[in-house]
Amino acid sequence: MLLLLRRELSQVTGLTEPTLLHLIKPLPVLPKKSYQPALTLSLQTLHDELSSEQTKKRAAPAELERLGKNVARELSCLNHIRNISVEKQHLNFKVSLPDISKAILDEVTDQQENYGFHPKPWQQWKKRKILVEFSSPNIAKPFHAGHLRSTLIGHFVANLSSRMGHDVLRLNYLGDWGTQFGLLAIGFQKFGSVKDLTRDPIQHLFEVYVKSNAAAKKDPQIMESARKFFTAMEQGDDDSLSIWKRFREFSTKDYTAVYQRLGVVFDAYHGESQYSEKAQDVLTSLRDLSLLKSSDEGTSVIDLSEYGKSMSKVTLAKSDGSSLYLTRDVAAAIDRHQQYGFHRMIYVVDKSQQNHLKQLVGVLKEMKYSWADGIQHVQFGRVLGMQTRTGEVVLLRDILEEAKTRMLERMANKSTSKEVEDPDSVAECLGISALILQDLKSTLNMDYTFDWDRVLESQGDTGVYLQYTHARLKSIEDNYDLEMTDQFTPELLSEPEAEQLLWHLAQFEESVERSFQEMEPKHIASYILRLSRLASRAAEKLRVNGSERALAESRLRLFISARMVLANGMRVLGMTPLDKM
Repeated sequence: MLLLLRRELSQVTGLTEPTLLHLIKPLPVLPKKSYQPALTLSLQTLHDELSSEQTKKRAAPAELERLGKNVARELSCLNHIRNISVEKQHLNFKVSLPDISKAILDEVTDQQENYGFHPKPWQQWKKRKILVEFSSPNIAKPFHAGHLRSTLIGHFVANLSSRMGHDVLRLNYLGDWGTQFGLLAIGFQKFGSVKDLTRDPIQHLFEVYVKSNAAAKKDPQIMESARKFFTAMEQGDDDSLSIWKRFREFSTKDYTAVYQRLGVVFDAYHGESQYSEKAQDVLTSLRDLSLLKSSDEGTSVIDLSEYGKSMSKVTLAKSDGSSLYLTRDVAAAIDRHQQYGFHRMIYVVDKSQQNHLKQLVGVLKEMKYSWADGIQHVQFGRVLGMQTRTGEVVLLRDILEEAKTRMLERMANKSTSKEVEDPDSVAECLGISALILQDLKSTLNMDYTFDWDRVLESQGDTGVYLQYTHARLKSIEDNYDLEMTDQFTPELLSEPEAEQLLWHLAQFEESVERSFQEMEPKHIASYILRLSRLASRAAEKLRVNGSERALAESRLRLFISARMVLANGMRVLGMTPLDKM
């Protein structure tokens, strides 16, 4: 549709077709009977493209209006464009949907699960190796709601990058090293139980962690013992490492079970422990480069003031020579680039780690690693108020179990649940979908307050509503009385509900592209929520069974396409679309 328009515009303006194509945007669908599908072109943006760097400036409204009228006058009216007008410093093109509706639905049908994920014609696309580090629980600390955010967001980032054609490696970097592990080990000697550890490792290690921290606040000697334990680990003490290995194995087994429930798979599990020795190599390299200095406290520091005002003295080693988390992160980044040759490495960690990531990039740049420019921080805010009925949620599996239990209760109160073959699996899927959408529908960097009742509603902006819409569209398809043919008459899809749904389908790639550029899932989430509302309105108004066959099949093809696009959006966010619920 845009091809003819950009060709004519390029002839009139002298700009290249690729330049013009990305300037023309579809206007969002408004559920009004008077709404007409349209494209828009910002006249200020067009003015900037036509101006040289020296003459580029904010144009006066009258100048922009003259530009718009001159361009509109020169354009011949294309078959699929009803009229061209200048409105509010934009050049608007009203679209004739009957001329392009078949092309829209054909594209969805032909591309199916790939619809919306193709690079734009104006992009100089290259397949890249993208490494995404996410989830990354700390074995010495609880696997909690904060890790749920990192897990869901990282899963989305990896899914989207992969769907856009890139070579993606999903990495889980376990926090299995450091003084906090020494505190857990010392605490286990005092508060631990081998029986409880074997029965429920994550819960028991959490209980030990809480008691150990409380005890350390009262007795400084406990923290000193923890430091000594960790130093023994770094020096290769067999007994210390045996305890560490046992805790690690128990924990990773439990983590894997949670990831399976979420549908999350990792290509590699790494741990801080892998980089204890390599961190010492980093310190040696920094000393050889004369970048490492000794502080008054005897620690090893580096001046990174070039990268941030508060980074004049960044510590990389303790006074006893032990490495720090940052040092091990530097060693890990170097090792990953040597092993995988990534073009881009994305860390999905909360916004409190912003300074840490700046320090990481700063150290790597000081070491002359130019690939450090490919490091990106996808940061996120906190979840507030996430509780079970028994109190504060601590463990991630408690959150998943709570979501499933609440959904089962809601399903039991609805007659449609009797048709579901496996209520437990459906409730699990619905609960996880609810958590995913709640987490991804807003700007990632914002904190948000969690509300179980609102999250699990079957109406409104919820994951349950998306699943309900998908299942409803699938039932329309399954319940069609006749065998589907190739009949399709675009002119029959003339109702406002049909045209609005059609035009929205054509805009999926816009939301995908924006989400990928910004690494913000909210654009896709917002798109599929609006798609669900438009599809539901259309399903209420446009009957399939009982209509004349040509009309029925034209409508059915529209609903099938809507379901395909909805499923594409849900899957990239991390949901599994349900056919029945």
